Amino acid sequence: MSTNDHAASPSELRALAEQSNAWPFEQAKQIVARLKKQPKDEVLFETGYGPSGLPHIGTFGEVARTTMVRHAFRVLTEDKIKTRLIAFSDDMDGLRKVPDNVPNKEMLASHLGKPLSRIPDPFSNQYPSFGAHNNARLRAFLDHFGFDYEFASSTDYYTSGKFDAALLRVLERLDAVMAIMLPSLREERAASYSPFLPICPRTGVVLYVPISEHDVKSGTISYDDPETKERVTLPVTGGHCKLQWKPDWAMRWFALGVDYEMAGKDLIDSVKLSGKICAALGGLPPEGFNYELFLDEHGQKISKSKGNGLTIDEWLRYASPESLSLFMYREPKAAKRLYFDVIPRNVDDYQQFLEGFPRQDAKQRLANPVWHIHAGHPPRADMPVTFQLLLTLVSSSNAENAETLWGFIGRYRPGVTPDSHPKLDAMVGYAINYYRDFVAPTKKFREPTASERAALQDLRDALSNLPPASTAEEIQSVVYEIGRRQPFLDPVKKGKDGRPGVSLDWFNMLYQVLLGQEKGPRFGSFVAVYGLANSVAMIDGALARSG
Repeated sequence: MSTNDHAASPSELRALAEQSNAWPFEQAKQIVARLKKQPKDEVLFETGYGPSGLPHIGTFGEVARTTMVRHAFRVLTEDKIKTRLIAFSDDMDGLRKVPDNVPNKEMLASHLGKPLSRIPDPFSNQYPSFGAHNNARLRAFLDHFGFDYEFASSTDYYTSGKFDAALLRVLERLDAVMAIMLPSLREERAASYSPFLPICPRTGVVLYVPISEHDVKSGTISYDDPETKERVTLPVTGGHCKLQWKPDWAMRWFALGVDYEMAGKDLIDSVKLSGKICAALGGLPPEGFNYELFLDEHGQKISKSKGNGLTIDEWLRYASPESLSLFMYREPKAAKRLYFDVIPRNVDDYQQFLEGFPRQDAKQRLANPVWHIHAGHPPRADMPVTFQLLLTLVSSSNAENAETLWGFIGRYRPGVTPDSHPKLDAMVGYAINYYRDFVAPTKKFREPTASERAALQDLRDALSNLPPASTAEEIQSVVYEIGRRQPFLDPVKKGKDGRPGVSLDWFNMLYQVLLGQEKGPRFGSFVAVYGLANSVAMIDGALARSG
């Protein structure tokens, strides 16, 4: 039970949620409005996954965001309507190319075109197929983050008969489906297009061939085998055929009664087409929105095949899952750079949101990202130092081991230990990894100017005269006062005494000259943790280097 729980009743919480403009509530309101048009006893949320590759950061984002909308819906309906989240794997799809990041590529190449669930596992003999291996990875991935979901396999639904009625409906309304699809296709592809893809009984390959005949009464399609030229007739049911992906998506929405599914911005046209097909089958297309795509450090779209951007494992080497959830919560309809330099901000911003939560009223809490990240019950904040401060400590002391960092922390916050603060202990590890991989290789000390040398000398002397037990605030006041000189004066900002303020150039200079990095945490807090004597020695070293 969270220490931040408050006494708002479900009806009071619902009333506040109805007034909230947080995006999960805005999305959930669409589902509430949908139920007024088509009442149901259960609302189904869905996310899709293509198991030709391993789960990636986009998969996490889609499931995390959908989970937030699902919880918002439960609040808006006082949890009186059952909800389910299905993570659907398209493992009936044919393998089009061999992925770069798998073993036994030659073996996989010999099975190109076959459904992923009918190709041997290239990794080991532990799973019956390549699709089953990746499905297991998906489930372990989702379970690791504690998502509440039900797994569904396309192969299972096709072969078990769960899709049979819907497939027969597609066959029955084939002309309507074709009328929707053909205008979206190039002339060459339109000439041979069929929504039904037979699975060749002879080779097991998913065939992209023209359908010469279809029989609604018998529930079959016929095609000419591209190699033997023989006419083959197959039922559309029982896993003998599958659908092309846009009709497949629409059929799934219709068959399962999906109420909500989001998709990337690159699928806007596909969502529209699939929605029209779903309606042609007699279904109501789901609610949802198209989220923006992630960009790498160069502003290019992240691609699994390119391997640019950031992976889940990479993020979790440097930061907590909660910080990744915050990144996913923020501005889902805005394109965002997903690269290593966004991590520190999201780690510290998560802590700030967590620390601010207890001071907020019930209405404000519903706009706080941690409320949505933790399904209304965020944990108590207990992080004595920031991630940025830890990074700066590692950088200033070259302390690439946890024991040294804990020595600084223990002096700054007596009684705080790895045992008493396991999340801080984890963050210490994250900071060391981040420093080694990104900060250390880019450290570059710049030479101070003559006026900067004079300011540094004055700062050194002022810090030397402070009592050893000086607080971060007392140190910050001294740092600020020493910086109140040219060229660091800020005539726009005024101090509490009405005198000119100090520009960020003063603090940026301290980090560039003393630590070889562009920015850092509040300097007074850093000195308090690092120690006055250590800080004086650091300034002495910088002055000696530039002398």
